[in-house]
Amino acid sequence: MSTATTAAKDNFSGLFAEVSTTNHEQIVFCNDNATGLKAIIAIHNTVLGPGLGGTRMWNYASEQEALTDVLRLSRGMTYKAAISGLNLGGAKAVIIGDATKDKSEALMRKFGRFIENLNGKYITAEDVGTTTKDMEYVNMETDSVAGLPESMGGGGDPSPVTAYGVYMGMKASAKKAYGSDSLKGKKIAVQGIGKVGMHLVGLIHKEGAQIYVADINESNLAHAANQFKAEIVSGEDMYTMGMDIFAPCALGAILNTQNIENLSCDIVAGAANNQLLDDDIHGNMLKNKGILYAPDFLINAGGLINVYSEVIGYNRENAMRDTENIYGTTLNIYNLAEAENIHTQKAATALAQKRIDDMLMVKSTY
Repeated sequence: MSTATTAAKDNFSGLFAEVSTTNHEQIVFCNDNATGLKAIIAIHNTVLGPGLGGTRMWNYASEQEALTDVLRLSRGMTYKAAISGLNLGGAKAVIIGDATKDKSEALMRKFGRFIENLNGKYITAEDVGTTTKDMEYVNMETDSVAGLPESMGGGGDPSPVTAYGVYMGMKASAKKAYGSDSLKGKKIAVQGIGKVGMHLVGLIHKEGAQIYVADINESNLAHAANQFKAEIVSGEDMYTMGMDIFAPCALGAILNTQNIENLSCDIVAGAANNQLLDDDIHGNMLKNKGILYAPDFLINAGGLINVYSEVIGYNRENAMRDTENIYGTTLNIYNLAEAENIHTQKAATALAQKRIDDMLMVKSTY
């Protein structure tokens, strides 16, 4: 066997080894030279229904980084749908590129063609780097899209509903930690005040919380300071400052060994996906430090609940009511973790996986 053949075989095995460890059903690599599209669609599990998850456009440092991200995100969507009681599977897509420079109508429509070829197995929506307008372009080529503008019968921007779910999870966490779910006077640090983070800041401001914010966007910081009397701090300072609640609302994998060792808070409850660099290692670290961790895929499920409402017939009141259930589920997870003496991420994953396993006896994949 030639050296080139051996190297190709090793790369091939390496790719499938990475996918097999996460038990994904299907990975689709999308390439179009004419539009510059380079995208990856990861379908993790469709036992409960078609995989629904947003499309993230990000200027990844490498294709490997993009693959790792989409595998983690799609797996999280499976558990997010399952623990929320939705008849959906988990999937996600990433487009490699700078959303401010590389995006075009042609690129989004070509991406829509790739989705259409999956015959309904994957439903997309907006995410970091994409907008409702982008979903309109995708919708020109496929019906497998949610997060459309209200003028088109969709739910519009899901960010307010996502923030409301995080708020519900945060209040449930306060109830568990302090005996009351009031956030009045609590020192809450919000890392990342994009669309979801800013809505969350607005909600906790109404309760009279002391708010601290960090973000790379100077105009967002100025708005939070002026509108909600938030104090601006650096992202790194958030890991060491004394506070009651830490709310990570930027990108994931920010809770690692060093950051957790430095963390000084009672509760972690934020909107970011995949906050733990390693679920088991860092879930246990938080538990051992006595920090109550609200599993991200549970409390940030409001956006998914909102777009699922589009799939079955949109009603904003129903979406908000279903999102309120995050409060009770969060308390149930804390009680389960306490009873089993396990960290909360493990308890939430087990509960979500049980629903999938139970339904697997009824049907296979979508």
